[in-house]
Amino acid sequence: MTTDPTDPTDRQGPLHDEHLALGASLTGFGGWLMPLRYTSDLAEHRAVREAAGLFDLSHMGEIEVSGPQAAAALDHALVGNLSAVAPGRARYTMLCAEDGSVLDDLVVYRLAEDRFLVVANAGNAALVARELVARAAAFDAVVADQGEQTALIAVQGPRAEEIVVALVDPADGADATTVREMRYYASSAVSFEVAGERVDALVARTGYTGEDGFELFVPVGVAPLLWRTLLAGGAPLGLTPAGLAARDSLRLEAGMPLYGHELDTTTTPFEAGLGRVVKLDKVSDDGTPVPFVGRDALAARKVSPPSRVLVGLRATGRRPARAGYGVVLPEAGGPARRVGTVTSGAPSPSLGYPIAMAYVSPELSAEGTELGVDVRGRVEPVVVVPLPFYRRPQQS
Repeated sequence: MTTDPTDPTDRQGPLHDEHLALGASLTGFGGWLMPLRYTSDLAEHRAVREAAGLFDLSHMGEIEVSGPQAAAALDHALVGNLSAVAPGRARYTMLCAEDGSVLDDLVVYRLAEDRFLVVANAGNAALVARELVARAAAFDAVVADQGEQTALIAVQGPRAEEIVVALVDPADGADATTVREMRYYASSAVSFEVAGERVDALVARTGYTGEDGFELFVPVGVAPLLWRTLLAGGAPLGLTPAGLAARDSLRLEAGMPLYGHELDTTTTPFEAGLGRVVKLDKVSDDGTPVPFVGRDALAARKVSPPSRVLVGLRATGRRPARAGYGVVLPEAGGPARRVGTVTSGAPSPSLGYPIAMAYVSPELSAEGTELGVDVRGRVEPVVVVPLPFYRRPQQS
């Protein structure tokens, strides 16, 4: 995450004026000028865990793939088996290079039998769009970048459902039922009533915080009014605008990877513990294997010993590890030996102690292994723990 808000290349999203009106501190992220925080990182983090947070995700990329062979095109382009996804459902997947390295991690929504929406990370959106165009060229499918026309607002937290349902037109009980009964990793078209006007949205029940929540895809022109309506209606339920800092600490507690930290072009899904998303056994309708970009390299990687493994680290002291810090193995009577690198780290507001994710040597990846992190020249003790660090309480 960059922190220079004065970079003239950073784009302003459709909710930029709303963030200024709320007094947000802004920062550059993925080529966009985004809210880092509105009040305090801790307050915004706790609001999401205890009630709900409102996030502007309009910097994310939205790319539509449609046509008779849209599913086949995505099966070829991505590591997942997208043709097996039912309309109305979604799948987490990845775009990999021929060598198996990760170009981006994605969520793909199947909107209809012949229509998909691919959501990409902000900094990679243009690359993903270009790659999909190239990889779909041999198929009867159309790739259209919808990012300029689409705003994305997320409501995350245990009271998210109440807040989103309250937006539904009171005369349309079916849409309220759709929201309430929507499964995790599903989506549906829903109509909202905003200041007396009908707003058609794609609503998805996915998220990046470890909490229940919804994402609302809407045309950019209605986004500011929808944002203000959500804030006004959700305030009595504890809805709080939340920035990138809270989003990062929430996703870290939930053990969710961030591109550029846990995932990059030096990493395959297997090192990141995400080999399950790679479907090497994809077959077409006639039963023939589906060759996809990166398949051969990923098949070889699956059966080869890993050189590093992504793990969770819990600090036993108070000083947090940060991205880029070295993970070390203390040696009796000698200097500590570097055995890995921290990818993300911060104090955990929910758990009360510092946490981190790191790549380490495989022989040191077992739960309970005691290691250290070099925090500005001082070795801080840490222990390997399972991911995720936090799981939301089960609803009664």
